[in-house]
Amino acid sequence: MSSFKIGILGAGIGGLTAAIALHRAGHDVVVYEQSKQFLRVGADINLTPNAVRALDGLGIGAAVRRTAARPTHRISRTWNTGEETSRLEMGDTAEKKYGAPQLTIHRADLLAALAEVFPAERVQFAKRAEAITQDTQGVTLNFTDGSTDKVDLLIGGDGIHSAVRSAMFGKESPRFTGVVAFRAVIPADSVAQVPNLQAFTKWWGPNPESQIVTFPLNCGKDIFIFATTAQETWHLESWTTPGSVQELRDSYAGFHPDATALLDACDEVLKTALYERDPLPQWSKGRLTLLGDASHPMMPFMAQGAGMAIEDAVVLARCLEKVATVDGIADALHTYEELRLERTSKIQIGSRGNNWLREGGNADWVYGYDAWSVPLEAETV
Repeated sequence: MSSFKIGILGAGIGGLTAAIALHRAGHDVVVYEQSKQFLRVGADINLTPNAVRALDGLGIGAAVRRTAARPTHRISRTWNTGEETSRLEMGDTAEKKYGAPQLTIHRADLLAALAEVFPAERVQFAKRAEAITQDTQGVTLNFTDGSTDKVDLLIGGDGIHSAVRSAMFGKESPRFTGVVAFRAVIPADSVAQVPNLQAFTKWWGPNPESQIVTFPLNCGKDIFIFATTAQETWHLESWTTPGSVQELRDSYAGFHPDATALLDACDEVLKTALYERDPLPQWSKGRLTLLGDASHPMMPFMAQGAGMAIEDAVVLARCLEKVATVDGIADALHTYEELRLERTSKIQIGSRGNNWLREGGNADWVYGYDAWSVPLEAETV
């Protein structure tokens, strides 16, 4: 293997996971992040066994587990009757079956665990890409602060508004789905009467847009509430704004008392617009490639957004591991794309349909995936 200079635009979950994996493989990795520092922002994340196993392979599993909760089950309930329509054992059962448990964690705690093991001096903050060009010698980045840099390979981990994506395929806007989400965190003690607080519970509403999802956080001390409902338009500049607790309660007034008790305990709430894109036919062009939301932004209904970004990062690093010269980068990116595109597109479309595990079913094809052992093209010849 030869060492390349690899740039990663975006210090999010996928970007930092890729940075760690590539750095450990001996590459010269630099991460460009538009924020001035790591901030404690974002929502709470459900890491299913496929994602946790990938993080364990990076050696950060213990750090992630320090603040995470470990849901006991994945439960589906009907919005008005409260009937359970499916129940999967997670916890120890999932760990035995899939090699890792399900963990639920704040996004900032996951980012902190990732940042802890990647060299801080290799992250350049306040770097917003203004122009990205490539030629036979590599990729040149021009930033809004007037600085430039050149890398052998650039990875776009810069989210749904990806500048790397725009450089490859032209500018376009993501689509508002007509669905908004409410997010809140409440102390578990305040709703102790509600059953299965330490489970991941999804309340399926009267239509595909309406649902309430709850799961434990902070080692089970808090409960995270994520509720979606239809809304025709979104005119606010920010995707996330302070919401109305009364609007939250009114939107789900007909739900079962176990569900409404959780909403009654909310003191404040954030309201977020949900956006998506259609699956891309390709992710790479020359020495540019994408991962995570830059390539496959998806609805949250299968809880796989972060998981797919983490899987992308591990598989991409493995595809680059045996590349001997820079001339082999494009072929490695093609292999990465072939390995990942079908799976992520299937999950992207399945998330949009919002019917997965409603009445039970097999979760193995999602949870049983191992990014560290999936055969690479070179290994199957």
